[in-house]
Amino acid sequence: MTYRVKIEQFEGPLDLLLSLIEEQKLDIVKLSLATVTDQYLEHIKNNKEIHLENLSDFLSVAAKLILIKSKALLPLLKLTDDEEEEIEDLTEKLREYKKFKEASLKLGQMDKARKISISREGYFGVKSFFYPPENLSVFDLKKHFQLILNEIPIIEKLKEELVEEVMTLEERISDLQKFLTKKIETSFSELVSDASEKVEVIISFLAILEMVKQRMIWVEQGNIFSEIKLKNR
Repeated sequence: MTYRVKIEQFEGPLDLLLSLIEEQKLDIVKLSLATVTDQYLEHIKNNKEIHLENLSDFLSVAAKLILIKSKALLPLLKLTDDEEEEIEDLTEKLREYKKFKEASLKLGQMDKARKISISREGYFGVKSFFYPPENLSVFDLKKHFQLILNEIPIIEKLKEELVEEVMTLEERISDLQKFLTKKIETSFSELVSDASEKVEVIISFLAILEMVKQRMIWVEQGNIFSEIKLKNR
């Protein structure tokens, strides 16, 4: 998919993500992506210049970042092979984007300096010609031409899928506040006992972290990986 969207000084989700990482002088690794997740989400939330047709690209990257951060916060969280592959794919795309961006800056500097690129003098005036190897047949040409055609990627039409609406972080915090007003103490496992999907567990955990940050609840954990207890503050 080819797209071009410019918001302030950023062009597309990868440009925004790369800028956040370079701002903190981090390497392009999973831990760095987890570190800048909140800033990325905040930028999307507050920026009104992202057109609707390009918003899906930003949200796609945002979903992968939330997954990476959830894994960093919950080491025991198991990801599927597809999810692991998506994370690796995002990291690799970001590295490649950085290479192209650095190359474009160098080309821009060359253009401003009025530097002219020329061909190699050794080939100046040489006419191009076709010199096939001996005993080359029509069948050989067909075979090699077919190999070239097979390397051309096939554009596949993806199946349409319905996107399910997921509870937001603000909604989950509101639900937890109401729940804790009815109980003096509860546990994290009790809160997510009715969760039908993995994303519900992740949103609940992020909601608890935000409530602790805002000093809305008390959280206690005796040992590493032991039960997390919650009390209304």
